[in-house]
Amino acid sequence: MLNRFRGLAQKVWAPLADALLRAGVSPDVVTVAGTLVVVVTALWAFPTGHLLLGAVVIGVFTLTDSLDGVMARRSGRTGPWGAFLDSTLDRFGDAAIFSGLVVWYVGGGDDRTAALLALACLVLGSVVPYARARAEGLGMTASGGIAERADRLLVVLVATAVVGAGAPTVVMSVVLALLAVASAVTVVQRMATVRRQVQENA
Repeated sequence: MLNRFRGLAQKVWAPLADALLRAGVSPDVVTVAGTLVVVVTALWAFPTGHLLLGAVVIGVFTLTDSLDGVMARRSGRTGPWGAFLDSTLDRFGDAAIFSGLVVWYVGGGDDRTAALLALACLVLGSVVPYARARAEGLGMTASGGIAERADRLLVVLVATAVVGAGAPTVVMSVVLALLAVASAVTVVQRMATVRRQVQENA
């Protein structure tokens, strides 16, 4: 759903992208730096109970996730390497966010059920992009679905911020449960898309 706003994001980040390029900063540096901030923040802030702070910091850097792509396009450096690096490092960021929540729930959050839900989101969230990558490796497409990466991150970060601001932890549990279901549905949707293409080409 949020991928529809990529065109707007490109316009918003164009001035900053140009400024960074003039300063000699490469798109790869922005990709790596953003991932490091997200990973370090998620693995420190969430396990230590700083949910609101962690959600805000990660949210800011998640909003700039398309900045490296804008820089690459405006500098003529688009190519398979940048796409591969960005996609690969995204997995690190996603894993850190849900792992941080798992650790918090097992420790300070003291909610094993929510910890299992966060773990389910982590696992299913990794299968969603794998299904697409595997399909593309076989010459087919498997994008879309009700819970793409941007949607999943927005939902979990908003819920984390709300709980960090004082809302009952059950809010997070409900959100994680819904997110796990949505991720599973997305996997099934992508599998169905590939199945349909296989049948059409048979």
